[in-house]
Amino acid sequence: MFSDSEKHLKIMGTQINYYFICHTKLWFFSHHIQMEQESDLVSMGKQLHQGTYQKEKRDYTIDNLISIDFIKKKDILEVHEVKKNKKMEKAHEYQLLYYLYYLNVVKGVENVVGMINYPKMRKKITLKWDGSREAEIRELTEKVALLVDGDMPKPVKTPTCRRCAYYELCWV
Repeated sequence: MFSDSEKHLKIMGTQINYYFICHTKLWFFSHHIQMEQESDLVSMGKQLHQGTYQKEKRDYTIDNLISIDFIKKKDILEVHEVKKNKKMEKAHEYQLLYYLYYLNVVKGVENVVGMINYPKMRKKITLKWDGSREAEIRELTEKVALLVDGDMPKPVKTPTCRRCAYYELCWV
């Protein structure tokens, strides 16, 4: 078991994303119950990912915890995430903030900025890491770890459930 100060060493970016979408989905994913490979929506997202930003070298995985869609090195290191739409914008932002936290605090990478790219909308959101949200991200990793280590949370029905790869596990 990791100590409280080491919780960030076992949390994946996807888990941070799922925390804001659905705690039950987070729990299933974290316990290796992975249904996404069966989802048409996930397939569409993968096609979007493969069909955009083709000139960029892509898919960086760091410590098997964070998976960055692509990186650009200019005057500053740019970490890019490609997303289908802004429906889950808060989840996208915190996933990217976690990446910036991990790169800066855990790996010691300075001068890094994050970008969420919504190619279908032709929009981009830029997030900068200045350390001011470090306590918030650490607290978030602790919440994720507690949720994952506990019993399966009871599903809460939301409008996003019908499109979720885990729908049948929760509601059928």
